[in-house]
Amino acid sequence: MKKLSVLLLGAIIGFAACYLYLTQQNDLTKTMKPPKGLITASQAKTLDKGFNGRHQLISDSILKRPDNRSSWFSLSDIRDYLDYAENQSKENGYEMNGIRIYNGAYPTTKEDVGYSTSFIVPTTIGVNGNERSGGNKDIPGVDGLNDGDPGFPPEANYPQQ
Repeated sequence: MKKLSVLLLGAIIGFAACYLYLTQQNDLTKTMKPPKGLITASQAKTLDKGFNGRHQLISDSILKRPDNRSSWFSLSDIRDYLDYAENQSKENGYEMNGIRIYNGAYPTTKEDVGYSTSFIVPTTIGVNGNERSGGNKDIPGVDGLNDGDPGFPPEANYPQQ
């Protein structure tokens, strides 16, 4: 009888702990504030269509072949990079406040077409600690992140599925 009451008490405590944990998780997702600058899928399609003319000009007039339109980075690579860049920034005497995403292109060689790419670099607050007056400045001497996967096919529009 004593073992049964201890077992029931343990089950009740376990159930209560699970309930409280799951309730807190739901509360966290309910209170999560959306980040600044969110756009809808429809707005993303509009932006993608707005790039069509530029992409066509680059592909037809300059490269004479379809160029890459996107870069994909894994969630773990992005998280790892943000931690790495923040630590490297501190080591170089800067406080990282964000990232800048650049468009770039690989050189064309005999073995490889030089597709467009995107790369990420860390930024710090501009002049006098004011982001608006001095802008956000790239942090010198800190590694950037590249090597995202191109779209498939490279010239594929949004949304890729």
